[in-house]
Amino acid sequence: MPDTIVKSNPDAPPRFFEAEAAGLEWLASAGGARVVRVVNVAPGSIELEHVPTTRPDAESARAFGAALAVTHDAGADAFGAPPDDWDGPLFIGRRPLPQARDGAWGEFYARDRVLPYLELAIEAGGIGRGGASIVRQACDEIATGRFDDDDPPSRLHGDLWNGNVLWSPEGVVLIDPAAHGGHRETDLAMLALFGCPYLEEILDGYLSAHPLRAGWRERIPLHQLHPLAVHAASYGRGYGDVLADAAARVIALADTR
Repeated sequence: MPDTIVKSNPDAPPRFFEAEAAGLEWLASAGGARVVRVVNVAPGSIELEHVPTTRPDAESARAFGAALAVTHDAGADAFGAPPDDWDGPLFIGRRPLPQARDGAWGEFYARDRVLPYLELAIEAGGIGRGGASIVRQACDEIATGRFDDDDPPSRLHGDLWNGNVLWSPEGVVLIDPAAHGGHRETDLAMLALFGCPYLEEILDGYLSAHPLRAGWRERIPLHQLHPLAVHAASYGRGYGDVLADAAARVIALADTR
């Protein structure tokens, strides 16, 4: 088995792999969740340690949850901030990820994590006018600060779906981040969106290290708007329908606050 793997794409956007390396190294420096080690990076390619995989298990899940809380607690300069000392672009998948330096989460999240991808989804036919109107209404509610709290910006993986969680014999290893400063519940909501194994054990481990504010489960649709908008822009109307449904639940939640 090779000690490293190389990912390459000569058509990748400028500084694409360098952004990945910066995100991985920033997450690793938190001393929490284990992150794949960067061996080398160059324009058009990145070399990473090879991570052997095994079956998920509850013990590893709980340890990962607790470690992820430590990563989040390491913090970021602001909501939307890039990794420390990184002056280049950010990406989620191959799409650009806007940067910001906001002190208020809601305004940043609506403006830079939902609405840009909603517009792309509309252009691609991934959501209809009615659904888009519901998402915009939800974003209006979010931007008022209705869902803001006193939690400081967390150090997020930013693309924490099941495919970026590797279960190794030594525990969970994270790959392929879209690292930035954001709200800790966004990473957790993305884990829930795509069915991560042993999710409840991950959450138990997380809560043992960092309790979440009351009502966090009801806020899961709020924090899923970003990944759903990204997927609606790339993968079609099925995700657009789920996005509109999540937005409707956010509006209903706002009405109770």
